Amino acid sequence: MKPMFVLLTRLSPDAVQSPRSLEELEKKVMTRIREQCPDVEWVQNLAVLGPYDYLDVLRAPDQETAFRVATIIRSFGHAKTEVWGATDWSDYKELVRGLPSSG
Repeated sequence: MKPMFVLLTRLSPDAVQSPRSLEELEKKVMTRIREQCPDVEWVQNLAVLGPYDYLDVLRAPDQETAFRVATIIRSFGHAKTEVWGATDWSDYKELVRGLPSSG
């Protein structure tokens, strides 16, 4: 299974002129991502309250591809992004079970 990444995005105030233009921007950005990063699989897309506007969960073949996605969003959407590596909770528990006990 491809590695999972969490992508946080905050649009700059001048990125869109009206709320309706958000959908137009999304279409343009996603078209470019699909062209440049066809191996990316979108798991979840959320609009969030807080310091960021959007939280996306995606699977990409490698870290470089995740960086490419973030760069496309930044350059196209006049946005700030952060990319975090992530793993499913069940996979994490399996990893932890294999660690030696402390003490």
